[in-house]
Amino acid sequence: MKISTILEKIDENQLFVPAFQREYVWKREDAKQLIDSLIKEYPTGTMLTWETANPPELKGPHKYNEKQGAVKLLLDGQQRMTTLYMLIRGELPPYYTHAEIMNDTRGLHVNVETLELSYYMKTRMESNPAWQNITDLFKGRISAFDLQASFSEAGRDLAMDDLKKLNDNINAITRIKERDFPEQTIPVKASIREAIDIFYKVNASGVALTEAELALAQISGYWPQARDRFKAKLAALEKEGYVFKLDFIVYVLLGCLHHMGSDMRKLHDAANDEAIRAAWNRLETQVLDYVVNLMRANAFVDHTDEINSPYALVPIIVYCFDKNGTHLTDAEIRKMVKWFFYSQVRTRYVSQLPQKLDRDLRTLAESPQPFDALLQVIAEESGRLEILPAEFVGRAIQHPLFSMMRWYFKSRGAVCFTTGMSLRKNMGSKYQLERDHIFPYSKLKERGYGEGNRIKYALAQELTNRAILTQVANRTKSATHAEDYLVEVKQKFPKALGLQCIPEDTELWKIENYEQFLEERRKMLAKNLNGFLERITATEDTIAPISLEDMIAEGESDGLEFKSTLRWDLKEGTVNKKLEEVIMKTVAAFANSAGGTLLIGVNDDGEPLGLAPDYHSLGGVDRDKFELHLRNLLNEQFGKGFVTSKIGITFHEVGGKEVCLVETAAAKEPVIVKIKDKNGQVLEKFFARSGNSSQEIPLSEMNAYIKEHFHS
Repeated sequence: MKISTILEKIDENQLFVPAFQREYVWKREDAKQLIDSLIKEYPTGTMLTWETANPPELKGPHKYNEKQGAVKLLLDGQQRMTTLYMLIRGELPPYYTHAEIMNDTRGLHVNVETLELSYYMKTRMESNPAWQNITDLFKGRISAFDLQASFSEAGRDLAMDDLKKLNDNINAITRIKERDFPEQTIPVKASIREAIDIFYKVNASGVALTEAELALAQISGYWPQARDRFKAKLAALEKEGYVFKLDFIVYVLLGCLHHMGSDMRKLHDAANDEAIRAAWNRLETQVLDYVVNLMRANAFVDHTDEINSPYALVPIIVYCFDKNGTHLTDAEIRKMVKWFFYSQVRTRYVSQLPQKLDRDLRTLAESPQPFDALLQVIAEESGRLEILPAEFVGRAIQHPLFSMMRWYFKSRGAVCFTTGMSLRKNMGSKYQLERDHIFPYSKLKERGYGEGNRIKYALAQELTNRAILTQVANRTKSATHAEDYLVEVKQKFPKALGLQCIPEDTELWKIENYEQFLEERRKMLAKNLNGFLERITATEDTIAPISLEDMIAEGESDGLEFKSTLRWDLKEGTVNKKLEEVIMKTVAAFANSAGGTLLIGVNDDGEPLGLAPDYHSLGGVDRDKFELHLRNLLNEQFGKGFVTSKIGITFHEVGGKEVCLVETAAAKEPVIVKIKDKNGQVLEKFFARSGNSSQEIPLSEMNAYIKEHFHS
């Protein structure tokens, strides 16, 4: 379909964008590259449309009327089409509002002599008529002859060859409207669900959409108002200083409904519809506001720009959601706040977000003291919780220790050095908090702390050379010497320096003692921050449960074994009773040793295979018949009393596959396995663990083994 035709169909209400599509997120560089490729006649991809007489909710004010018959929806390629619409028409397409345009890419200019593309720069373009707004060219407002007059006014007469080149270049640009975009169309017979699945598959193969955005598209398919509801709440939170993206809401929903952070496909199925709506109603009306107020009142977090990763709020929101919204005790709040501070200082969610959320949200669901357990995880991964003075060396204000400093100062009732205003009471934009150099950089630069010395420059910018002031105070202070400035602060507000951990030894305020000042303030900050964090609440040592993924990653051992199936022979494609005997041997070996864990549905390489073959072999599609069959085998082999007291059977999902976990405790008496030989004769055998395998103990060694393990 020609680009001009696509734009006409958009104008004539024949081509729409479904509501589940995301906002316009392309940047100016993306728009520039697209136009450059079109001018050069390079390939620019295809577009995917869906022709349907039963469309989902549409973006924009137009409401579908069944009298229209089948209409086309643009599923893939809308970022490109929106870019072209804005640059060719000079207006927003009818399916978008200004609020949904994350970056306005209009105003692209082209040099009609060289075809170079750039956004407006006054110094380059003001007196050079070769630079023209590309929208004016698309609209036919400028011709080569118009430019000839402009060049003459600028003092340059164009020759005929110059005019011909300008004309050719203008035609190369305007011909873009006649370029064809290859179109792939989903047929009318497709359902909404099928169309969204295709949309997902197309986008999943590239990098255009995040997993959360694809999940949101699926949610919007079965709940058309979801995106607008989420955006309305995000706008309300933004007014309170808490700024989140739509991805954040999807992570919150996944956490609240499934206590995980990685498998967004859990939200895709329309079976989630009722649960998601109910969860969102609680989040929208209770939980999110409660968490914001809690963080502001108890953690001194006034704005999300103080947080290195807002996703640290996901476990807090899920925890409050699990507690039915607003029913937290003082002890729970204190432990939660303490964990939050350490999650920031130790950058818990700056990398591997989905995997870390998986572990942390599972701990919330399983641990009786979840934030104690979560804090222990941070301590184990970081090596320590304690903040050391050396951690401040050369660290700029982007480091999370600076946010921790700011929260601590607010907790103490610290004030602005110039206005005396509390750092917690920001009244109007001119009183917004700023990060001020205590020793002015201009003065430090004169003494060799400039860009020419990387190490010295880092010390000049170190966060320990910063104080928190209001914006109006920072502008007033200017470049006053530290020793003069701090003396004045001490006189006006005697407690102000101490509240921001400023050393009060006046010798350290002299610029020649700058590095000694830093050293002393590092010690003060480390000591005070550690004391503050410890005093929030006492936390208990607890054992954080290891995840199955982590357990599998460690590989088989004397206490862990993997089996691909219970009874289905993957090589032969049939039931193999000998495999059931192997399972019994493994359970007996664990019982005769120190106990252990058997995972069924995982191969020797640690790859989750799932239980579907076994389910099928038992005439079922879920775990019920499998568990009954396994329990019958164990009861027959070991007796109901032993199975009840020593064996636990649970089912878990790993990598999207269901696996069975058989936990066996150490037995108090030897456990014998009865196995049939080739002739059908029943033999009694004794197994124990040796390394990562179950070994038969010969009769000659069995008495010694039993004496050592069962009668000590």
